[in-house]
Amino acid sequence: MYGPEYVNRLYAGVRRHLSRPHRFVCFTDTDEGLAPGIEAMPLPPLGLPAGHNDRRWQKLAVFGHPLADLQGPTLFLDLDLVVVDSLDPFFDLPGRFHIIRDADLFKRKLRRKLNPQRDRFLQMIGNSSVFRFEVGQHAYILDNFVADPDAATRQYPMSQQYQSAQLEAHGELEYWPRGWCVSFKNDCIAPFPRNYFSDPKLPSGARIVVFAGRLKMSEVVAGGGHRLHRRIGNVDWLRQAWIDP
Repeated sequence: MYGPEYVNRLYAGVRRHLSRPHRFVCFTDTDEGLAPGIEAMPLPPLGLPAGHNDRRWQKLAVFGHPLADLQGPTLFLDLDLVVVDSLDPFFDLPGRFHIIRDADLFKRKLRRKLNPQRDRFLQMIGNSSVFRFEVGQHAYILDNFVADPDAATRQYPMSQQYQSAQLEAHGELEYWPRGWCVSFKNDCIAPFPRNYFSDPKLPSGARIVVFAGRLKMSEVVAGGGHRLHRRIGNVDWLRQAWIDP
């Protein structure tokens, strides 16, 4: 789904915006086409019982211990995002675990208020596009999933929902300050009809632009993504940040 150019461009963005010494590790099933300086490592095993092979939950494997030879504070980044400002604050912020509050990336749906319990749950969920964790310190997330994957997948349709519930139960769920990670669709594009008179803009204070939902980065930088209610317009600033960092 994502070729080596996604990894290489994310690597370039991280190098440009992270001043401290660091390692850039890509867990992958192939290192073909990756730029020098990227440490390619095999996908960590989930350790599921025989008969289970759900790749949608693969991300939980980063909570295994050991995790290759990694240790200490680690920032996980999805490939379909763009780094636009310093990443140093993501490591400076005190705490053992931080993640995007998923609700911060989307417009709140009024119908959710009809079910307050469900609404509280959805407000709690962390979006796992960007999170910082201590390697080996949250192994209970993976251990509990592997112990009963059927129960987990029945109760939670997405791995980030399960991950968030586990973290909250252990008192370790904390969120990035709102505005550090922004949604391109909901934070950069003006609401209809104003988007027909203005181009997408980067909000003040944004550090990472996330493509949450159906609008994908690849179609936007290629000049697509337009809908009747959503004009995209000029995105040279985004294209430059991702393609020419």
